Amino acid sequence: MTPSRDITRLLEIMQALRTPKTGCPWDLEQTYETIAPYTIEEAYEVAEAIKNNDRDELREELGDLLLQVVYHAQIASEEDAFSFPDVVEAVTTKMIRRHPHVFGDATARSQGMAKGMWERIKAEERAEKELRRRQKGLPDKHPLYLDSVPSAFPALTEADKLQRKASKVGFDWGTAGPVLAKIREEIDELSEHVEANEPDRDKLEDELGDVLFAVANLARHLDISPEQALKRTNQKFRKRFAAIESGAKIEGRPLDDLSLDEMEAYWQAAKRL
Repeated sequence: MTPSRDITRLLEIMQALRTPKTGCPWDLEQTYETIAPYTIEEAYEVAEAIKNNDRDELREELGDLLLQVVYHAQIASEEDAFSFPDVVEAVTTKMIRRHPHVFGDATARSQGMAKGMWERIKAEERAEKELRRRQKGLPDKHPLYLDSVPSAFPALTEADKLQRKASKVGFDWGTAGPVLAKIREEIDELSEHVEANEPDRDKLEDELGDVLFAVANLARHLDISPEQALKRTNQKFRKRFAAIESGAKIEGRPLDDLSLDEMEAYWQAAKRL
């Protein structure tokens, strides 16, 4: 089998990998659940390629992400649930419907109503989905207000989106001041458990989670992405730790041979740069 620019070849490859007896043993063992973590990982790698401004890397990572879509569609096809063309049809239908100002409605374009129409059409789509579920005898997908925030998000992102959703119905502080006070309160509660040498790890996790949740809330009030803020600090940590590693290399010593004081000296030097 040879490579191709045609999506059909990718579908054929995936089908071959999943063919009983002749396919790949590893691929045949996979399920939606086992593949899902790779799907999330590939999306992050696409974002990394964009951040690095590396177009060759981006092309490759987009291919890896596309493979994840094909993989899930192949499993669904084996279950007679849906196939890859159904996925394409669903998304093209959605995009055409959500852009009447582009695909046929000149009035909407001239009035600059794109954003409002997008939200209205999305609401209609959600209502239609719920109607179909009820007709099939299934429970509502989002019976509770916050159920529309996926729990599969990274925890920090999930916290931010939960708080933004709750704030839309008035469950929110008006300013950042009370949030800062809440952070101090949560830190004090955590400190009490730490100083008491709390043996219950679940309790410590709860208290630490409360601190992180409150910090995410502060970020929202400051109009700062908590995910981006932490990512920025992660990058800063990488850079400063690299200075420690460089110092050890210059001295001809293994990294773990440096004392904490020596590491701290290199760290502080990196901060001054």
